[in-house]
Amino acid sequence: MSIFEGIMLACFGFAWPVSILKTYRSKTTKGRSLLFQFVLLTGYLSGIVHKILFSLDIVLVLYCINFAMICIDTSLLLYYRKHKDVVA
Repeated sequence: MSIFEGIMLACFGFAWPVSILKTYRSKTTKGRSLLFQFVLLTGYLSGIVHKILFSLDIVLVLYCINFAMICIDTSLLLYYRKHKDVVA
């Protein structure tokens, strides 16, 4: 296990709840990039696959938590609901 990898994932993990709350409370999707969210999801998914195939350790839990929080942030409930309000 790399302690630095764990620290990086923990730091990113603290930022996601703030992002989710901001997305939920906002009245618009302005400044939100769905493409960027999918790039992040791809990166975390790649990290998860790497951990499963080559380096199974506790850091996998941090990858999964971060991946789940990005999924919440990009979900239809939070992203498209606000997008619909802007278009309508």
